[in-house]
Amino acid sequence: MEKLSIEAYCGGVFQTNGFLVRSGGKNWLFDAPDGIADWLKEKGHSVDGLILTHQHHDHVIGAGAVIEAFDCPVWAHSEPSEELTLAKRLEQMMGIPCELDEYPVHHLLEGESKLALEGLELELFHVPGHSPDSVCFLITGAPVLIGGDVLFQGSIGRTDFPNGDHDLLISGIKEKLWPLPDDTQVLPGHGGPTTIGEEKATTPFVR
Repeated sequence: MEKLSIEAYCGGVFQTNGFLVRSGGKNWLFDAPDGIADWLKEKGHSVDGLILTHQHHDHVIGAGAVIEAFDCPVWAHSEPSEELTLAKRLEQMMGIPCELDEYPVHHLLEGESKLALEGLELELFHVPGHSPDSVCFLITGAPVLIGGDVLFQGSIGRTDFPNGDHDLLISGIKEKLWPLPDDTQVLPGHGGPTTIGEEKATTPFVR
């Protein structure tokens, strides 16, 4: 694998993480929290593609702005829908408008286990339960998993949203993530990084 660097951004009401993975002279953005397009422009970064771990509102609220600014293609497990973004549900919960610019998905990942991008190869793990379209991306050649809201430092993704399934999430973590090497770094959608080994040993949610 060519030289790899990862830069993190955190923004929006829910302090959502986005990650810019730079490899082989290309920049690949994972998730689009609020404000990330402006951050990228301030940093002078380009974006060659946007890859979504899942499509809950806080992870895609910046997608329209990213596409407008960088004219880049988008990869996601499924086509966009209210069932996935939950924007209207969030409006009801918070009592404030939760606007969301429309965005296209150019490349669907449903049923795929690998994704080869220029300068970057990824192994894909579909782990529903938090959201039906949740995908974790393992960077080939580096022990780094971009995990979305599947696994956090000391916790797991919440499953009380519509289409959430606690048992499905737990089984997916056990079957697909626990077999990874213990030193695999996990970059989650919220909070700080952790490792597979740390979470296997300490998280009270997966036993």
